[in-house]
Amino acid sequence: METEILARLQFAFTIAFHYIYPPLSIGLGLVMVIFESLYIRTKNPEYHTLAKFWTKIFALTFGIGVVTGIVMEFEFGTNWATYSRYVGDIFGSALAAEGIFAFALESGFLGVLLFGWNRVKPWVHLVSTIGVFLGSMFSAVWIVVANSWQQTPAGYHIVGEGFHARAEITDFWAMVFNPSSIDRLTHVWLGAFLSGSFLILSIHAYYLLKGRYVEISKKAFKIALVVATVFSLGQLFTGHHSAEGVAHNQPAKLAAMEGHFEASGPADMYLLGYVDKENQTVSGIKIPGGLSFLLSYDFNTPVTGLNAFPEDERPSQINAVFQFYHLMIIIGMMLIGLTLYASFLWARGKLFEQRWLLKVFVFAAILPQIANQVGWFAAEMGRQPWVVYGLLRTSDAFSQAVSANQILFSLILFALVYLLLFVLFVYLLNKKIKHGPYDESDENDRPLTQEITNVITNN
Repeated sequence: METEILARLQFAFTIAFHYIYPPLSIGLGLVMVIFESLYIRTKNPEYHTLAKFWTKIFALTFGIGVVTGIVMEFEFGTNWATYSRYVGDIFGSALAAEGIFAFALESGFLGVLLFGWNRVKPWVHLVSTIGVFLGSMFSAVWIVVANSWQQTPAGYHIVGEGFHARAEITDFWAMVFNPSSIDRLTHVWLGAFLSGSFLILSIHAYYLLKGRYVEISKKAFKIALVVATVFSLGQLFTGHHSAEGVAHNQPAKLAAMEGHFEASGPADMYLLGYVDKENQTVSGIKIPGGLSFLLSYDFNTPVTGLNAFPEDERPSQINAVFQFYHLMIIIGMMLIGLTLYASFLWARGKLFEQRWLLKVFVFAAILPQIANQVGWFAAEMGRQPWVVYGLLRTSDAFSQAVSANQILFSLILFALVYLLLFVLFVYLLNKKIKHGPYDESDENDRPLTQEITNVITNN
């Protein structure tokens, strides 16, 4: 296998595995803030118990996320030396900002968050929870800014020529607020909120099905359902704005996402389909002129297609981009339908009477994770053949001194280590779920209604 393909596979594998955890941390952080705020406002100890329980799971996802993210920084230097030299000034500024504005904030409050229970005043602990949550949000800001600059470069000039060329910042804020950064950042944030809220829905739906911790789980489920409903609907708007931005800044990517080949003509929107690259056809279920309508509110508006670009400036894996993009949309619509239906049942007082729906929520935790992953795949594969759009090709960005065998060997080692980390994560998560939200010291603090409910359910 070619060195370039192996280098891309290795980075794709490591970042995909890493990206399981940061969205969970961000999403759980938001709901933890809600739980603690409700505890301070109502003095209901169940909200305090929920906050402590989910802080433990947050700590697990945060720790694994940090460990799995370190590897990628080394890969920039080993496998992508030319890329690192080219974007070092840009990427270095963003990573430095992440350290100053994100890691410093997280590390400053993390100790209080994890070990400050019953040692500091409740409002002080809430401030620490908010600090860690904002730190995780800011961390996403700078990573997305760096990646968005690769998609839509701005605020730079090129110094040097040929192999020694590199991009230097001329306007820091133009780099930060490049044409795609805000749309992509809001889309990433909302995806993270959905990951965290659906994990909470899943675990508490499991408890409800088992008749364990019923009253406290109902409270947690309702709060997480509100978060999931609001942000699943919000993804419609952020996704639409992102698509408009892609149409303007990266038309070849949008054409690949919808399999639109005609150089300039009305574009259909496919619900499902398959792209035949050789014959330049798409078979599937479509809305004629649907993409044109979404972009301009006119079914006949021309949209730039793949044939408007030289073949070496189009994504090579058009069908893969098409499938990943549509899978993300399908899952997004499923999440909207699921949360709206559950909210409807809640309004009618029948939410927890539908055991089949609770079973669906148990397994639905995987859906936001899949949507996050395939959304990134579509965005990154759709950018090809550019690693920095319009400036640096992927084929020119990898290290010439590293052989294919060396990359393959390290890829196998990474796969084994990451597999062990994933098994450890699942084992520890399962252990915490089985233990439940109450510490041993909290056993006597369980509400009497909780105990009565468990006895009735079990009998």
